[in-house]
Amino acid sequence: MGAATNQAELIYIWDRATVEAKAIIALLFVFSIAAWFVMMSKAIQMRRARKLNSLFGQEFTSQKVVLELFDRKIDVQGCPLYVVYQAGCVQLDARLRGPTGERAKQHISLKNMEHIKRAIENVVAKESLKLESGLILLAIAVSGAPFMGLLGTVWGVMSTFAGIAQQGSATMAAMAPGVSAALITTVAGLLVAIPSMFGYNWLVHNLRAFTVELDNFAQELVSKMETEFLAEE
Repeated sequence: MGAATNQAELIYIWDRATVEAKAIIALLFVFSIAAWFVMMSKAIQMRRARKLNSLFGQEFTSQKVVLELFDRKIDVQGCPLYVVYQAGCVQLDARLRGPTGERAKQHISLKNMEHIKRAIENVVAKESLKLESGLILLAIAVSGAPFMGLLGTVWGVMSTFAGIAQQGSATMAAMAPGVSAALITTVAGLLVAIPSMFGYNWLVHNLRAFTVELDNFAQELVSKMETEFLAEE
């Protein structure tokens, strides 16, 4: 009782934790830093992408012909919609140019349009994967941190009961410090998993919205290209 009054509660428990429990808590601390870094970096990335998508979408809607922004050499780094647009326009421009390198053709065949469509779909998939990158770490933190904490707790309780059995004394004073020190790993696991769970769900929701936006834009882009440049069979 005297030792507990001279130390903060968590420090008191930490001092009585086993080496295994301290190692697990240290590992969970590293997981926590990584999870928070991913959540903050992805939130910043998605916020910037949403802003750039909005601005580019307005420019795309206001243009008279589908290649207008492409011909103006506009560069919008970090904008997923621009990456999709640029990839489609590069493919379309290459098929409109003649042997001399000048844009001599006015129409393209259905076969060429299918190639352009597949190229746009590939870029949409790559951009979705780029936005999704890093979420696996949050998923691991959500699912793995509680089990790591539980492992530390079970290990600590096992060590406590083994020590009591060797001493032959099962008093509350003998059990409480070891059990409380064992339970701190479960608390640490939950402190990592709970914020990661909320962050993961929020990011997945936004990722789905971005994916739908990319798919819709790709369909609109292909539709405008077909309207302007697809040759009538």
